[in-house]
Amino acid sequence: QVQLVESGGGLVQPGGSLRLSCAASGSRFRMYMGWYRQAPGKERELVASITGDDITNYADSVKGRFTISRDNGENTVKMEMNSLKPEDTAVYYCYARFLYEYWGQGTQVTVSS
Repeated sequence: QVQLVESGGGLVQPGGSLRLSCAASGSRFRMYMGWYRQAPGKERELVASITGDDITNYADSVKGRFTISRDNGENTVKMEMNSLKPEDTAVYYCYARFLYEYWGQGTQVTVSS
């Protein structure tokens, strides 16, 4: 059974930076992984993703500010978030897929002065 463990998040001022990490345990295969977010009253949306071949994809709203990459392992990803804006405030969920889909428990990111 694949489990996702997230870390990072928190409160930061506008223009600041945060790092999110997600480790997927229990899979022998390189997984497609990514981060989604959901703000109050809005639908969950894809923020960034990375394929098994390390091809990345970003939402237009975060291009040039967020960077997703694999970190210290096949199924560990980090997302560096720079120049954060209040509209980036949301619960961020790690996502992984290999035949089946898996979700993390979510971590709160709040951008506020």
